[in-house]
Amino acid sequence: MTTPTPTTGGSATALRRVVLYATLVALALIFLMPLVWMVITSLKTYTAAQQIPPSWLPNPIAGYGYEQILNNSANPVLRWFLNSMLAATLHSLLVLVTASMAAYALARLKFRGRGVSFALIVGTLFIPPTSLIIPNFLIVDQLNWIDTLTVVIVPGAASAFGVFFLRQFFLSLPNELEEAATLDGANQWQIFFRVVLPLSKPALATLAVLSFLTNWNDFLWPIFVLFSPEQLTLPPGLGLLQGSYVTDYPVIMAGAVLASLPVLILFVLAQRHIIQGVSRSGLKG
Repeated sequence: MTTPTPTTGGSATALRRVVLYATLVALALIFLMPLVWMVITSLKTYTAAQQIPPSWLPNPIAGYGYEQILNNSANPVLRWFLNSMLAATLHSLLVLVTASMAAYALARLKFRGRGVSFALIVGTLFIPPTSLIIPNFLIVDQLNWIDTLTVVIVPGAASAFGVFFLRQFFLSLPNELEEAATLDGANQWQIFFRVVLPLSKPALATLAVLSFLTNWNDFLWPIFVLFSPEQLTLPPGLGLLQGSYVTDYPVIMAGAVLASLPVLILFVLAQRHIIQGVSRSGLKG
């Protein structure tokens, strides 16, 4: 009776898997290191943050940075946080409304000039956003929106990327569902609201997260249109924490932690929908 000789295929596969996981873990540590350093620095005292060489562990653990940003009347960080949260949330909702209706029309409705309209919308993606700052400023100034949260909510709500993204997703939905709804007596609005939108939750969640992040991280536009300290959003507001001659790293890092928390929580909650939305949005052209 002969004993079977072990094959090298299984060991090679196991070795490749080990190498793959080790590489992924190493990459994860590299990407997480700045976040960990940010949190550690926010828990240091001012003196400990200035030490050279720097220490990885805060000794002692201090809430100095958080006390400064929460109790600073000259720089109301909590007010900036609430302003950013309100602006990003309302902006995301507006993007979903405008982009979903435009994308559905371009994906499903038959009308003259549909292809040209879609090409023009996609073409606006190639226009540098900085070239639109002055025209947009003049428009919002005529509307008396300067130094109000409206000025960071409404402009940009007609998202060309959102229209393109949702149109690609709508094209991946089977036409038979809409035809069946039509046979049941549903009109175009009912099909849109009761059939298409419920099936598009992954794409809508993805677009909402991307729109939220874009507005949340916007730094350049709020600098031009927001002037009062109580009207600022977080990105330009946190820039005020940087002193002219002294850099208070615990305070700056504490503000960065505060700004990062909603983004991280939002991504963790919506990552499943984001993966589904991105994977399905490019199935049809």
